[in-house]
Amino acid sequence: MRRRRWLTIGLVLCLAACAVAGGLVAAGWAYFHPRFDWRQGIVYGERRGEPLTLDVLTPPAPNGLGIVFFVSGGWKSGRDSIRPWLLAPLLRRGYTVFAVCHLSQPDATVDEIVADVSRAVRFIRTHAADYGVDPDRLGATGGSAGGHLSLMLATRGGPGPAASADPVDAASSAVQAAAVFCPVTDLTDLTGSTEDPGDGGPPRNFRPAFDQEPVDLARWRETARDLSPLHHIAAGMPPVLICHGDRDTLVTLEQSLKFRDRALEQGCDVTLRVVENAGHTWLTMPLDVMRCAAWFDSRLRGP
Repeated sequence: MRRRRWLTIGLVLCLAACAVAGGLVAAGWAYFHPRFDWRQGIVYGERRGEPLTLDVLTPPAPNGLGIVFFVSGGWKSGRDSIRPWLLAPLLRRGYTVFAVCHLSQPDATVDEIVADVSRAVRFIRTHAADYGVDPDRLGATGGSAGGHLSLMLATRGGPGPAASADPVDAASSAVQAAAVFCPVTDLTDLTGSTEDPGDGGPPRNFRPAFDQEPVDLARWRETARDLSPLHHIAAGMPPVLICHGDRDTLVTLEQSLKFRDRALEQGCDVTLRVVENAGHTWLTMPLDVMRCAAWFDSRLRGP
């Protein structure tokens, strides 16, 4: 009888544990699959005859603020890489998300890609009223190459030519906050990266992306500095949050440490979250996206 009682208790506990686990899985699935309106394939420009597009993801109760998500890994991009579930924390907090794609390298150089995503922000700002967002409170986010593009705009974004006939080109490409993952910040020093060629040259697997076939070291040094957010930090830079794994061998943690330290010297608002035992990606990244969403609240909502 005693044995049967313990077996019964064990079975009940096992069923209860399964029910709790199932409930947690269901709750997690529901959280990362929020309702939203998805406007796809909006053309914001063109490059070599190819349309450049962005998607607009609008939550049911928008807060009037926009986050520009740069869909870019290795400076390659495509609409099939947009993962709405990863953007769920932003959508649930009411942010309208602009998922910006660009022509992938090597069909476009990184310099051209920076120009094109700048055009995307100018386009969003020009049409902000159409999307129900404040043009003066836009955030940027992305990982790896997407993080690099975000920081390029955080450090170099600004008004276009006032005399431009196209109102989009005349608008500002500046963002008011950036939360990024594992960004490239200093192309002039790739020490420790698996992409370091060892001679101060361009990343070994990205030479065509920087128009460096064949390598021209003199020209590369100029290009590398021009495309390195670290070398454009100045007082007044918008707030930045960086999440970076301490075991990243592609984009080393040193890239983010140097950016943070130089920004702090300039009196800028930069926070670095070091993720222990993490490489270039990690399983709990969705939790860090949640942290980024909360951080955007503190930097974009205003008084």
